[in-house]
Amino acid sequence: MKFFMVFQAKNIKQYSLILITAIFTAWFLFVQNILHAPVFSTEDGPKAVYKGDKNIAITFNIGWGDEKSAPILETLKNEKIKSATFFLSGSWAERHPDTVAAIVKEGYEIGILGYDYKDYTDLSDQEIIRDISKAQEVFKKLNVKNIELLRAPTGHFDKRLLKISENFGYTVVHWSIDSKDWTNPGVERIVQNVSKAHKGDIILLHASDSAKQTNKALPDLIEELRGKDLNFVNVSEMISNSSARSEEIK
Repeated sequence: MKFFMVFQAKNIKQYSLILITAIFTAWFLFVQNILHAPVFSTEDGPKAVYKGDKNIAITFNIGWGDEKSAPILETLKNEKIKSATFFLSGSWAERHPDTVAAIVKEGYEIGILGYDYKDYTDLSDQEIIRDISKAQEVFKKLNVKNIELLRAPTGHFDKRLLKISENFGYTVVHWSIDSKDWTNPGVERIVQNVSKAHKGDIILLHASDSAKQTNKALPDLIEELRGKDLNFVNVSEMISNSSARSEEIK
């Protein structure tokens, strides 16, 4: 009986240790998820736009690469898409002034994607400010005027960026539809991902070299959206002509 009680106590101790470890692991994963979940606004402070009420906005992130941006511009021109928003990293724009000039010439909107491709949630306030300021200087030298939009380079941000952006005079822009084109899932899958879009959605696409299938998907993607009788606008037009939607940071 004594042996059974000792054995049972040892089992209870082992089970308790396993339970505590499991609870701690679950808590850690939960906190990690909260820290990296997209957040959009504070209760009374600045807001980040992720959706409007009408029309459709296609946005392209460009952080690196020499090959994909020019063909995408050509496809947009061939498809008679007059409005789109390109979020450019300062380091990429610095190396590709001719492509930046071509984006401006076609009448497309430019927003800032920081300077370096860094996760702003991993940076201090001063590091974020330096990164945005560095990008800002690049666009001034390239004579790109009236930039009003900023997107967090990795898509991760918190209320600090909302406040910092407000001080710069920028609106933070997220998205409501992710094409997942950067994963190169195939043209058909990219079109399917975007086919979920309805009026007011902001669509995330990429024109960096890592997104190898975006340009091939664009004609079908555009046809799909036009089939829903949606008009293409840039992000600034969307948020100025409708009530932009946001979600509160908890």
